[in-house]
Amino acid sequence: MVEEEFKWLMTTYSKPIEGDLILGSPPKLQWASDGNAEADGRNSAHSEHPSKDLETAICRTPALIPSRILPLLHTIAQKLVQDGNQQSCYKIYRDARRSALELSLRKLGVEKLIKDDVERMQSDALEAKIGKWTKYLQITVKLLAGERKICYEVFEGISFNKDQCFTELAGTGVAVAKTLLSFGDAVAKSKRSPEKLFVLLDMYEVMHEVRSEVEVIFQDSFCSEMREAALGLMKLLAQTAHEMFVNFEELVEKDTSKTNVHDGTVHPLTIRVINHVKFLFDYQSTLNLLFQEFETGSDTESQLAVVLTKIMQALQNNLDGKSNQYKDPALMSIFLANNIHYMVSSVRRSEAKHILGDDWIQIHRRIVQQHAKQYKMVAWGKAVQTLSIQVASSSGTSASSDLSSSGVSRAMIKERFKSFNMQFEELRAKQSLWTIPDQELRETLRLSIAEVLLPAYMSFVKRFGNLVENEKKPRKYLKYQPDELDQLLGEFFEGQQSVEQKK
Repeated sequence: MVEEEFKWLMTTYSKPIEGDLILGSPPKLQWASDGNAEADGRNSAHSEHPSKDLETAICRTPALIPSRILPLLHTIAQKLVQDGNQQSCYKIYRDARRSALELSLRKLGVEKLIKDDVERMQSDALEAKIGKWTKYLQITVKLLAGERKICYEVFEGISFNKDQCFTELAGTGVAVAKTLLSFGDAVAKSKRSPEKLFVLLDMYEVMHEVRSEVEVIFQDSFCSEMREAALGLMKLLAQTAHEMFVNFEELVEKDTSKTNVHDGTVHPLTIRVINHVKFLFDYQSTLNLLFQEFETGSDTESQLAVVLTKIMQALQNNLDGKSNQYKDPALMSIFLANNIHYMVSSVRRSEAKHILGDDWIQIHRRIVQQHAKQYKMVAWGKAVQTLSIQVASSSGTSASSDLSSSGVSRAMIKERFKSFNMQFEELRAKQSLWTIPDQELRETLRLSIAEVLLPAYMSFVKRFGNLVENEKKPRKYLKYQPDELDQLLGEFFEGQQSVEQKK
């Protein structure tokens, strides 16, 4: 009997399908890091978003019924309809496919979550939920797309209400889709934070990927509400993500975190913002989609450059404000040099260099140099001035004749040596506790100090050292040899931890 054969075929070949057969195996997640020793030990500053340079799992439309069986089902369905058994054919097909779809979707275990649930969730838990949401949405859309495809293939050319049949059998799938869209809506409307931008971009990207299939699946009047809900969610995600991206500049500039960086090292805000910018480049293609949707009049890359330049300037402005906490102007300069250098070196090692450009890098390298120069002047100017021959000489006479014949001048030179020793000890005690985490910057600054200090000290010792060498305690005055000074400069900017390890 034709009807029994159709029922047997539909029952036999309508089996639930595993979601993993729809989603290809994703690559292992690699957690992004700034890859820089400068950030070691600053756990709180690290971002915890998986790197988007990993490709998402491949999603394919499943073969819900073997392709070799479809022509046979089409032939039998055609005969049943021609024989006047349209309702029986309709019911057999609908019930078999609905049961298979329900079993497939039941295994997903999709939860219904509202906005309040999302607000209460910790960020790690929310990210895990959104990871599942992405997978479930792709599976659901692919299953529904597959169901629509085989429905239209089996009943192609047959006088049969295919739209209604698909709508009825897809009821469970539509319900799951509604739940997923409801969760997406709750996330988009929940409290905003910089970290949430990335999950919104993930969600928007997935919605954009399935958009064309959603429009096909829900193209009929029976499903217009679902189509509008899906497209509405995509628009809401895009709008929210776009606003958060553009407004990040303001959040950075107005950041009032009370974290005090006592040793002048890289501030946690700098690390967070730079990590944020790095992650943005992992989402560059998604951001370009946002700009295409909301901006006109310029290419997306230039728009991205404008926003990123503003973010970096906002960070610099904030750091300028935070530097005012330092009462020591030398430490203020170290703090600014550290942070701007971190910005520059991070940009040079990332995709940001192609957007911000060489001019930005060169301008900010010069800013680092200016802060280093300012540090050297305010920290070492007095010590170098102490070693100045002009200061140690009497007006109108040569230093040698004055110092060889005058006890006052000898006392003055002794005082100069003592003053320099005291200043150097104070600078060493303080600045050994200061931190310059970047080795290149640390060595550059030490070298610049040595280039100014050592020649001045050597000249002073050569000119006037003989005046104190015959004292009872010459080391009281001539405390350091030039090579000793050079060695001690190597202890500067190592930080508290290094000093304690040497004790």
